[in-house]
Amino acid sequence: MAANMVRNRAWIGIRRYGLPAYRRFSSGGTYPNIPLTSPLPGVPKPVFARVDGQEKYETKVTNLENGLRVASQNKFGQFCTVGLLINSGSRHETKYLSGISHFLEKLAFFSTKRYGSKDEILLTLEKHGGICDCQTSRDTTMYAMSADAKGLDDVVSLLSEVVLQPQFSEEEMKMTRMAIRFELEDLHMRPDPEPLLTEMIHAAAFRENTVGLPRFCPTENIEKIDRNLLHSYMNNYFTPDRMVLAGVGIEHDQLLECAKKYLLGVKPVWESGSQRSIDKSIAQYTGGIVKVEKDMSDVSLGPTPIPELSHIMIGLESCSFLEDDFIPFAVLNMMMGGGGSFSAGGPGKGMFTRLYLNVLNRHHWMYNATSYHHSYEDTGLLCIHASADPRQVREMVEIITREFTLMAGSVGEVELERAKTQLKSMLMMNLESRPVIFEDIGRQVLATGKRKLPHELCTLISKVKASDIKRVATKMLRSKPAVAALGNLSELPDYDQIQAALSSKDGRLPRSYRLFR
Repeated sequence: MAANMVRNRAWIGIRRYGLPAYRRFSSGGTYPNIPLTSPLPGVPKPVFARVDGQEKYETKVTNLENGLRVASQNKFGQFCTVGLLINSGSRHETKYLSGISHFLEKLAFFSTKRYGSKDEILLTLEKHGGICDCQTSRDTTMYAMSADAKGLDDVVSLLSEVVLQPQFSEEEMKMTRMAIRFELEDLHMRPDPEPLLTEMIHAAAFRENTVGLPRFCPTENIEKIDRNLLHSYMNNYFTPDRMVLAGVGIEHDQLLECAKKYLLGVKPVWESGSQRSIDKSIAQYTGGIVKVEKDMSDVSLGPTPIPELSHIMIGLESCSFLEDDFIPFAVLNMMMGGGGSFSAGGPGKGMFTRLYLNVLNRHHWMYNATSYHHSYEDTGLLCIHASADPRQVREMVEIITREFTLMAGSVGEVELERAKTQLKSMLMMNLESRPVIFEDIGRQVLATGKRKLPHELCTLISKVKASDIKRVATKMLRSKPAVAALGNLSELPDYDQIQAALSSKDGRLPRSYRLFR
C-alpha cells in the first residue's frame, strides 16, 4: 500500500511539473543522451569560489624584542601546525662531544617543569586532537605540533615547556641511551643503506668539520653525554635570536599574542649566566673517501632474501641555498633523477630522467642509480648513489663518473623543460600539505628572515636556461670528489682513479687501470 502511495505521488508530480531535466533528455528513459561537453538543460550554472589576488594567504613575519621571530600563514581548515625551529644541529657540535643533537631529539616531549611525564604532555595535546614530533638535522632542530586551531594557547604553552623547561631526569637519560643504541644497531642492519651512505658521504666531503660531523651519536659517546653537557650546549644555541616560531592555519595576531605570553621573558631551566660560545665556522669542503667493508650477503627483508650488493655514492660540491645557483642545481638534480630498477610508475615518476634512460635502462645489472642534492646555508653537495653486484663495482663507478662529466655537455630543450616542469610540480604538490608548508616557512625565515612564495620560486625555475646548467655543472666538476663505499669493495677503483675519471672528457677510468687491474 505504501509503495502504491509513493508511485501515485510521483505520477501526480510528473503531471503537474513535468519530467525532471535528466529524464526529459534521455534515450530509453534510463540514461541522458546529452554529450558531456554540453551543460544539462534546466540545471543552474555552478558558482565557483574566487581567490582575491595571487596569494590569498600571505606569510607574515614579526620580530620580538628578545630576537625571536614569529612567522605564520593562514590556511583554510580546522587544524593548525605550530612549532619552534632552532638554528642548532650536529654541525654546531665542534666544541662538544658528537651526538648531542641526537640525544635532544630522543629526549623531546619528556618531563618538564610543569608536566611530570611524557604521558601528561600527550594527554594535554590529545584534548585538541593533536600530535607532536621532534626532528634534528645537521643545521636545524625542529619541535612541531599539529592540533585543533582552538587549542593554540595550549599548544604554544606546551612548546615553551618542552623547549625551555626540560628536566632530563636520570631515568629519561637511561631510556634515551637504550633507544640510541637500538637505532645505531638498526642503522647497520636495515636493507636500505641510504641513511648510512649519506652519513659517510658528508664525512668524506667535509672531513671533521661542520656538516661533516656525525649526525648520529657515536657509540663511544653514548655514556659520556649527560644532563650538564646538554644544558651547556642549549645555553649556547637554544637562544631566542636563533629561534623561529612558525605556524600554519592560524591568524598571525593570535600566534603573536601566544608568543609574547609564553616565550617572551621566560627563563630557561639551563640558563647559567655564563658567557655564550657559539661556533660560527664556515663549512670547508675537503673531498675524500670513506670506505666500510661489510658483508651484505646476510641482509634480508623478512623471508625474501635481497641480492648481495655493493653501494657507491659519489658527490661533488654544489652551492648553498642562499646563492642564485641553487635553482639551476635543483633543476640539474631533477634532470638526473633516477631511482631503483624496480620502481613502479611512469613519466610522472621520472622515467625519462638521465639516470633512468642512460643507466638503468641500458645496464640491467644496476639495481639503483639515484641523484641527491643536499644544500646548507654555506655549502652544498650533489651526489649519485648506485648499487650493483660486487663483481661489477668497477664498471658501475665508470658509468656514474661518465654521467657526471656529461652534465657539463649539451642539454636538450625537451629534457630541460621536462625537468623544470617536474620540479615545479613536485614543489606545488608538496606544499599542499600543512606540515610541509610549516617547515618551509620556518626554515626560510630562520635562514633569511623572510619567505619566498611558491609562485616566486616557480618563476625562478622557469628562467633557468641550458647555459645555466652547463655553467654550474662545469664549476662543480672542478672540485675534488667525495666518495662513500659500502659492502664488498674488492673491485672498487682507487680514489685517484675516480678523480682522474671525473677530470677527463668522457668520464672513463684511466686505460692502464681498466686493462691491467
